[in-house]
Amino acid sequence: MVQRGDRSDKTERKSTTRSVHGGRRRAYDPIKRLIDLAASGVGLVLLAPVLLLVVASIRLTSRGPAIYRARRAGVGGEPFDVLKFRTMVEGADRHAAITSGADSRITAIGHFLRRTKLDELPQLWNILRGEMSLVGPRPESLSIVEAHFNPEYLGVLDIRPGLTCTGNLYHYVYQEHLEPPEGMGIEEFYVCRLLAPKISLDLHYVHHRSLLYDLRLILQTIRVMSQKILGLKPKWRPPSDVSMPADEDLDRKL
Repeated sequence: MVQRGDRSDKTERKSTTRSVHGGRRRAYDPIKRLIDLAASGVGLVLLAPVLLLVVASIRLTSRGPAIYRARRAGVGGEPFDVLKFRTMVEGADRHAAITSGADSRITAIGHFLRRTKLDELPQLWNILRGEMSLVGPRPESLSIVEAHFNPEYLGVLDIRPGLTCTGNLYHYVYQEHLEPPEGMGIEEFYVCRLLAPKISLDLHYVHHRSLLYDLRLILQTIRVMSQKILGLKPKWRPPSDVSMPADEDLDRKL
């Protein structure tokens, strides 16, 4: 389990959140959980034919299981297994936890599953189990959290991780095409160049989350993914009140 750091910092952050959002959170959290249960349950039933088709396609085109279990940090840093359709050759995770679109380990069917985000559908089971939510910061690798999360970053672990969030949308629109410079590993590039903006946006969601914010993110995610699948340039801008590191400052770390 990831250590959360100084107990007084954690207590202070929670007490501040409670004082500002207490009444709204008491109503929001159980309603959100009910929505998660209903959406994931119905989704698993309605999408069963698609899930079975994807399973068959993976098993017929590459060696190994159809489902991949990725160890990730959940609420409070508690480890859990995120379920995904396998998009890489068997055993690929022994070499690097972070991947890019040009990674040679991705299978032919894997490229399609990643582009359409069909590889994330098994996470409906994670949502049904209460390990994830429809909306929340994407679950991060335990090694990244333990090695590179500062006390501020740990704030994204205060709530359930989700299928989509503000930082996730930013990555889809502005970062997914980026590749590390020559001589730099994918994980190092992710930490130095991509992680900080993503965390800044996810923290904005953590601090301002509401049912309306959730609905807006779900609709924006559907629109962005539809545009990408159709080969169109996604049109999405992050919230204007988020303080994000400048690209120039991030580039200096490379």
